[in-house]
This record gives sequence, C-alpha cells and structure tokens, in this order.
Amino acid sequence: MTMLKIENLQATVADKPILKGLSLTINPGEIHAIMGPNGAGKSTLGYTLGGRPGYEVTGGSVDFAGVDLLGLEPHERAAAGLFLGFQYPVEIPGVSFVQFLREAANAQRTGRGEEPLSGGEFLKLAREKAGLLRMDMDMLKRPVNVGFSGGEKKRAEMVQMGILDPKLAILDETDSGLDIDALRICGEGINAIMRRPDKAVLLITHYQRLLDYVKPDFVHVLAGGRIVKTGGPDLALRLEEEGYEAVVQETAA
Repeated sequence: MTMLKIENLQATVADKPILKGLSLTINPGEIHAIMGPNGAGKSTLGYTLGGRPGYEVTGGSVDFAGVDLLGLEPHERAAAGLFLGFQYPVEIPGVSFVQFLREAANAQRTGRGEEPLSGGEFLKLAREKAGLLRMDMDMLKRPVNVGFSGGEKKRAEMVQMGILDPKLAILDETDSGLDIDALRICGEGINAIMRRPDKAVLLITHYQRLLDYVKPDFVHVLAGGRIVKTGGPDLALRLEEEGYEAVVQETAA
C-alpha cells in the first residue's frame, strides 16, 4: 500500500495561492527530500499535511495509508501515524518535557484504541529514545524547550518522534540552526527511528548537508507551488553547486 499519495494539491494562506497543483507519491521504506527556493511552498506543504489552521486546501486530494488525510482533524492525523517536525520548535513554560511526551504518546495510543503506557513503561521508552539522540534524561525533566539551544530543541524533537513512532515523518528544515555535531546526531537519530520498511520520511530542506547523513531515495525540486523536477541524491548535489534558478529554468525550457 502507498504511504502517501498527493494529487493536484492546491492550498492558500491568507487567500494567497501557495500550492498550485502539487503531486507526490511516497511508498513505505522510502525517504524523500524536497528542496527549493524561499517562497516555493515547502513549509506550506508540511503545514497543510499536518492540518495547521490558516492553511486552506482549495483542491486536490491526499491519501495517507488508505485514509483521506484532509478529512481528519490535526490530532486524528497524528494518531493515524503522521509526525510533523517544526523548523522552530515552540517553548512551553511550566510543562516538563517528560510530562508532555507521556501525555502525547498516551493520547495517540488512546486514539488508536490502545492501552496507555504505565509510568515505568514510558520512562524505559523515553530513556531508549533519548539515548539515540545523546540526550540526558535530566534535560527532558526541564520545561519543554525552555532554555534549549537550537540543536537541543531539534534533538528533543527527534526524541519525541521516536516515542510517538509515526508511520510518516515530515521534517521541516530539521537542519536549521544545527552545528556539525548536532546535525550528525540528528541525522543518525532519524535513521535509527525511521529508516525501516514500514515507515517513510519527507525531508524539507534548503541544503544538501542533512542529506549527507540521511540518504534520500528521491530528491524533488519545488518551485512555484509545484514539483518541477525529481531525481536521485545526485540532484541535491547539483542544486548545491548550480543553485535552484539554473535547474528550474532548465526544466521550464
């Protein structure tokens, strides 16, 4: 079964058309990267799939593992196995990360008709996933993202992804604000959590550097609200060397 099938997706933000007929198919076991210039619609795609308010779908369809994704509320999309990683993870003062993660995991389990994790079961799982991202459990006892560096926020978000164990992870510029060490740790974490035959990843990124650690099967160029070119990992290297404009103009020629 196809993991995600987007057909002719059109979406507006504040009545301005951003996605203008985007189509994309992702199968289980695949990692796809979407690259493109600023304003192309990359983040809009992620937010639209996640169900963020203000992102209005005006046409097209999205099938997620046999379900009409656009017919689900955001929390239902999450319970169905969709994870959206943010470019700028938010801070939540007064709520410990451990408490936040346990509530999120058990809310999704309840939505799927599964038993909630006990305190002991959850802590064992949290320690395991934190270990993958080289995070100390003491950090997860702090308020959500408060006082975290950019790299720590992204690593904590990858811990969250590991605990929620989604079918499909949409990661919006996970490499943003990361130094070389944090980039490598996050890349290794993504591979450990998501590189499996029954899962898939959509990486939204400006740059090639994350793709050195998380090797994509397909690279897509998004421009003007549509995917204008698709290739393998070598396409990302070419974009890094030549820039988006040259590749987009070549496609239009």
